[in-house]
Amino acid sequence: MRRQAQAVVLMLLGGAVLRTSLTDAYLRYVKEGLRPFLIAAGVALIAIAVATLYYELRARRAPHGHDHPEPKVSWLMLLPVVGLLLVAPGALGAYAADSTGTALGAWDEESDYSPLPDGDPAEIGVLDYASRAIFDEGRSMEGRRVKLTGFITRGEDGTVFLTRMILSCCAADARPIKVGIEGASADGMADDTWVAVVGTYSPAMVRDPINNERIPFIAAESLERVGTPAKQYE
Repeated sequence: MRRQAQAVVLMLLGGAVLRTSLTDAYLRYVKEGLRPFLIAAGVALIAIAVATLYYELRARRAPHGHDHPEPKVSWLMLLPVVGLLLVAPGALGAYAADSTGTALGAWDEESDYSPLPDGDPAEIGVLDYASRAIFDEGRSMEGRRVKLTGFITRGEDGTVFLTRMILSCCAADARPIKVGIEGASADGMADDTWVAVVGTYSPAMVRDPINNERIPFIAAESLERVGTPAKQYE
């Protein structure tokens, strides 16, 4: 491609990165703390594109030899970049969770657990609940109600799980944390439906058929639909 076309591609790509990072859409792909780096990258790409166009247009005013036109098919390279601007893929959900074993086994089972936050119920993350349920056997949650938020997934036997994807850096390394729901019905709720569950610790446990890791349960008092949160990953 000519340099002008390369500059256009860079500008569109930088615009796509900026558009994503200046809204909550970037949380579908990377951790919250990476936002400044995304903004800096988008600005840098646009600056390089502008500089390339400036120097290329200035050079064209000077005498030069015969130019050989590049094949027009090379402009098809713009299509995926335009796609980034027009279409924002959603965050990973039930399909990714169903094909990946729970990641709970990656956490240290000797960790000490601080008291639950104030409030009744105490709002905690799915990973926090699962860790306390498996490695602390629920002792740090004794006598307390908790509230968890996640999306619905189902096992091959129909068991309903509250699931949340966790990531270390970006969506490429996202893994699911699953908590079984007992005592409340999810009939009529499709996979990927976001719900809030209020309940207490349950000693029930099953093994994930994908990687044989333990999956804890929560004794649910209530289960209700909620809107999709802006920050979908833990």
